[in-house]
Amino acid sequence: MNDHGVRFGRIAATLPVRDINKAHDFYTGVLGFRKLFENGNPVGFMILKRHDAELHLTLQPGRKAATFNVAHLIVEDVDQLHAVCQKNGTRIIKSLADKDYGLRAFVFEDPDGTRIDVGQPI
Repeated sequence: MNDHGVRFGRIAATLPVRDINKAHDFYTGVLGFRKLFENGNPVGFMILKRHDAELHLTLQPGRKAATFNVAHLIVEDVDQLHAVCQKNGTRIIKSLADKDYGLRAFVFEDPDGTRIDVGQPI
């Protein structure tokens, strides 16, 4: 390990989105994030936050969704978030289950097809 003496702080995932308003509505309306910042006219970048989780949305109209998980989110009540996602018609990619690596987890897909792995330590 290279200990260069620099302490790292938070890191925020940047998600490319085809429709920034639709992404905003999903992350605020379904997941409960709040908008901290936006810029551009029309808006091309947005920062969303909920508790310690922060997402940056960047407008990329021609982007194609990755077929892998682009972010991992640890929560305190994975069963409740799973229920919220189901209630709101969010596409579940991997069902809620206890994993052999010590997490109860599931994977959902946002309106742009971005996959986020959600887990809670067992």
